[in-house]
Amino acid sequence: MVFQARSRSKSLCAGRGEFGPSVRLFDWSRAGEYGDAFAVEAADDGLRARLETVTVTVWDNMGEFFDGLARDFRGWEGERVGGHNNLVVTATFGSGGHVHLNWTLRSGSLPGDWHGTVTTVIEAGEGPV
Repeated sequence: MVFQARSRSKSLCAGRGEFGPSVRLFDWSRAGEYGDAFAVEAADDGLRARLETVTVTVWDNMGEFFDGLARDFRGWEGERVGGHNNLVVTATFGSGGHVHLNWTLRSGSLPGDWHGTVTTVIEAGEGPV
C-alpha cells in the first residue's frame, strides 16, 4: 500500500475544513498490485476542485514523502516535492515550526486542462490526519 499508515476506508485531510483551505483524500481502493487510487477534493475561499480518481504507485514514493516530512520536524532548506501527474504536493518549512503544503490538482497535462493549488499549514512533525 502506498500510504501504509492510512486505512483505505478513511479520509486523509489537511487544513481547517469548512472555514479555510482544506484538502481531502478519500474513496480509497487498490489499483493493481503496486498502487492505490483515491479521490481528491481541495477547497479554499469559496472555490472547490475535485478529481474523482488519482492513482499513485509505490514508485511515486508518496508515503516516503510524507514520512520524510514528519521525520524532519526540525526543518529543512528549500522545497520538497512529492506526487505524480494529477496530484503534486510541495512542502516548505516555515517559521514557528510550521510546514506549508501546496496541493496542486491537475485535470490533465494538455494546455486547456484546469489546475488549482491550495495551501494548507500543519505543525512540523504532524501529518495530514
